[in-house]
Amino acid sequence: MSFFKKLKEKITSQTTEVSDKFKEGLEKTRDSFVGKMNELVYKYRKVDEDFFEELEELLISSDVGVTTVMELIDQLKDEVRLRNIKDTEEIQPVISEKLSELLEKEGDDAALAIQENGMTVILVVGVNGVGKTTSVGKLAHHLKEQGKSVMMAAGDTFRAGAIEQLEVWGERVGVEVIKQQAGSDPAAVMYDALQAAKSRNIDVLLCDTAGRLQNKVNLMNELEKVKRIIEREVPGAPHEVLLVLDATTGQNAMSQAKTFGQTTDVTGIVLTKLDGTAKGGIVLAIRHELDIPVKFVGLGEKVDDLQVFNSEQFVYGLFRELVEAETEEQ
Repeated sequence: MSFFKKLKEKITSQTTEVSDKFKEGLEKTRDSFVGKMNELVYKYRKVDEDFFEELEELLISSDVGVTTVMELIDQLKDEVRLRNIKDTEEIQPVISEKLSELLEKEGDDAALAIQENGMTVILVVGVNGVGKTTSVGKLAHHLKEQGKSVMMAAGDTFRAGAIEQLEVWGERVGVEVIKQQAGSDPAAVMYDALQAAKSRNIDVLLCDTAGRLQNKVNLMNELEKVKRIIEREVPGAPHEVLLVLDATTGQNAMSQAKTFGQTTDVTGIVLTKLDGTAKGGIVLAIRHELDIPVKFVGLGEKVDDLQVFNSEQFVYGLFRELVEAETEEQ
């Protein structure tokens, strides 16, 4: 059975609503990446070194990342030799298959580490402007939809309007927000939130954090302080440290992931604004080059557009036309 047919069968067994979210959210990336790949296939009828050279450039320009691209090209060349592929049209499903394999890291799990007994504490980190506070609000909605009681802590006390922004989200999704005045000590806010969440037997406490201080060292020290308070008050917490990255910033998101990963033991990535970029290859770069799973992706502006990452849905969202064309023929 061909890769596209297997993929269609897997997608068919999943919810149509989720498939539609990925299909619509990845429209810009699909139009750009797959459109250029189709042009490449028509330009080169034979699979040769010139074809691979242009494919390499296409992948790098799509933010897949140089290291990942080099490995991918080597794998494709091996597959071409093994399968004796001559025609460029035959290589499209192979490219899709290899991209899918890169996304499916063994041991990765998009599910949040929700505690069966006791409260789950989720620390959300990231620089200003990536959609961190919005992601906290959307995560609160996602968890409430799963039947969890949720509370949010307004720990981004330094950014103008951040506390009010989280309060608006609290009202929108029906979740209490624990806050102090702007400029307050974020660790003190976390302490208050932890006590309040314990007293109300809350299932999940979502902690927003500062995204910018005077310099990077100060920011990381502040996050360390917040983390120590959480560890002291709830042994074993935080159970998740989610790093929010903006997909539209491309390789800059990779450098942010490395910086935060060194300081805060990041357990998962929330990749926002994926619907706003034509360079969705950043997902591949993050999954392949960083030992951190992508747990959520932002595929739109609505409250339910933050979706649990699904590698099959992602590949289908990218290659939908090719998948549908091949499966209709059969």
